[in-house]
This record gives sequence, structure tokens and C-alpha cells, in this order.
Amino acid sequence: MRSPFSPAELLLLVFAVALVLVFIHVGILSVAFEKLGLSQSSVFLLLFSSLFGSAINVPLFMINAERPPADVLQQRVRGLLRLPVAEFTGKTIVAVNVGGCLVPLGFSLYLMGARPLPFAHVVMGVATVALVARIMSRPIAGLGIGMPILVAPLTAAVVSLLLNFEQSAPLAYISGTLGVLIGADLLRLGDIRKLGAPFASIGGAGTFDGIFITGIVAVLLA
Repeated sequence: MRSPFSPAELLLLVFAVALVLVFIHVGILSVAFEKLGLSQSSVFLLLFSSLFGSAINVPLFMINAERPPADVLQQRVRGLLRLPVAEFTGKTIVAVNVGGCLVPLGFSLYLMGARPLPFAHVVMGVATVALVARIMSRPIAGLGIGMPILVAPLTAAVVSLLLNFEQSAPLAYISGTLGVLIGADLLRLGDIRKLGAPFASIGGAGTFDGIFITGIVAVLLA
């Protein structure tokens, strides 16, 4: 049976697993989640549900899409990892990623209910990060939406510290993750037709995409 992952994707998944183990070993992730009030068992549950959920995409709907110029597609095949160009059929399947969207969304809702966060602060934090993510994100032909990885966590951390210093850690996680989902994914749905990608996933590749890293880095900085 043919593997659903390309060699590059398998390599990235192995790297992600190794990175998780290294982070746990040095205590970086533990420090981040301790600031959110999580127990060690809850930390492992969240980490590995995000990791393995990153391999699961739930299809939502299909849209007609445009084929980008051939020279634009060739520009993205650079660097050490040369990703294979998937066949474009004129349709794009839009899906939601479990590890990169549903898990952080569920955890953000949990934090909103478990911590004393004023709703106005949550709205302002999420809206600010979403606006920055919308401005800084760019459609990448044949791939999806890209954004500088540290922009969102820095924005989330600064805004959360200004809005609510005492609850800055959970507010930073919520603002960072939901802000990126809204600004770089949902508000960019209109650009999917121009990407020429056969598949587009809300939440990206999952665990170690911008959304996961945004949440962790934002908490560490807040």
C-alpha cells in the first residue's frame, strides 16, 4: 500500500516527534503549560493529541480553483527539501486539520471557561492578532497561506500583557491560536481559489505549524 505521506512529509513528522521529546526533556514545554495551570498528564495529552491529530484532515467542501502560472509553482521548489508538486485538477478540497485547528480551538475554549478572563479582553486580543495575521500572511501558490512564524506570538504576548497582566499566559495562548486561525486561515479562504492547490487545510500541517508554535511561544513570552 502506498504511503499517504511524501518522503519530505515523513521526514518532517519524524523531526516533529524528535523536537517534542527534546522540548519535554529540557522542560520548555512544561514551563509553558505550567503557566496555563496544566498537570503533567494534561500536558502529554495535549501535546500528543496535537501531534497525531496533525495527520488527520476532515474534508469540509470542494471549490473550483484557478491554476497559477507554471513559473510561480517552480519558485516554491527550493531549499534542501524539494516538495513534490501534486496534480492539479481544477478543484480544491477544503478541510479542517484536527491537530492544528480543532485541538487548539478546544483548548482555547477550555481556558476561557477555566480562567477568569474578561470576554472583552479575549475579543480585543484575538481581533488584534487576527488583524496582524491577515496583513502579514501571504498566499503561496501550490501550497497554502504562509506567514513569518514569530509575528503572531510576539503580537499575542504584547497585547496580552497590556490587556491583562495577571492572566497574560492563557490570554496569549487564546489570542495567538484563535487570531492566527481567523486572520491567516478563515479570512484568507477567498485566496484559496488562486493557489492552485488540490488540498487546503484550515490549521495547516498541524502540531508544529504556525498555530501550535504561536500558542507555545506566546505563553512563554507573556
